Amino acid sequence: MRETSDEQAARWKGRGGHVWVESQALLDGMFRPLEELLLEALPARPGDRVLDVGCGTGGLTLAVARQLGRAGRCVGVDISEPMIDAARARAEREGTPASFVLADAADHAFEPGGFDAVVSRNGVMFFGDSVQAFANLRRAARDGAGLRFVCWRGAAENPYMTTAERAAAPLLPNLPARRPDEPGQFAFASAERIHRILAESGWTDIDIRPVDRTCTLPESELVGYFTRLGPVGLVFAEADEETQTQVIERVRAAFEPFVHGTEVRFTAACWLVAAQAG
Repeated sequence: MRETSDEQAARWKGRGGHVWVESQALLDGMFRPLEELLLEALPARPGDRVLDVGCGTGGLTLAVARQLGRAGRCVGVDISEPMIDAARARAEREGTPASFVLADAADHAFEPGGFDAVVSRNGVMFFGDSVQAFANLRRAARDGAGLRFVCWRGAAENPYMTTAERAAAPLLPNLPARRPDEPGQFAFASAERIHRILAESGWTDIDIRPVDRTCTLPESELVGYFTRLGPVGLVFAEADEETQTQVIERVRAAFEPFVHGTEVRFTAACWLVAAQAG
C-alpha cells in the first residue's frame, strides 16, 4: 500500500491526528532531546517572532514561547485540526503566549517578512512540493531571519523507527510502503537533497550537520506505541484478534535490543539544518 501526500494529509487531519493527541505526553517526552537541541540552536532573542512549522500538539511552540518571553510571539502551524485544538488548549492551560494556525504551511498566506526565525521538529518532510513550501516560508521570514529544523536521516540509521513494520510485515500485508524522496518520515534522508531544496527556495548560508540524540520511553508504553503509531498503527486495528496477538508477540520480541529494564532507549539519527533568509 502506497500513500499519496493527500492521503497523508487526510490521516493527520483524522485518526492519525487524534492518536497523536492521545499520545501527546509520551511523544513529547520521547522527543524532548530534539526539542532541547532546537532551543539551543534557535537564533531568536526575547521579543522575537518565531514560526514553528508542523507544530503538532504544540510542545516545541510552547517551549519557544517561554524562551521568547511575554514580549515575543511564537506561532505554530499544522494541517491537523485535532492537534491544533490540543495545542491551543495546552497554551490556554499554561497561560503561555503562543498562538496556532490551522493551515498548510506550504501555501498559507503568512504575513510577508513577519517572522524573525522559522523552526521545526520533524515537521517539514511531508510537503508535496518542498521547494514551493520552503519558498513560502522564506516569504514569511524577514531578510536575515534564521531557519533551524531537525529531520530524520535515513531508515538504515534509524532501525528503531522501522523495527515494528519490519517485524510485522509477514502478518500485515497492507502496511504502507516507504518510498525514498517521497513525502514521509525519511524524505529528507539525503543532505544533498535538503541543500538543493533550500537553495532553490531562496535560503542561503545552508549548514547541514548530523546529530545523534538518545531518546527514551517507558517499557510499559511500548506495545501501545507500536500498535497505535507509525505504519503498523495504521493497519493494526483492522486485523483480526488472532493476527493482532501474533503481531504484538512478534513485534515486542523484535524491540528487545532496545529494552533496558523499565526503559526503552534508542538513538535518533537526525540532521540539524540551519539556513538564513538571504
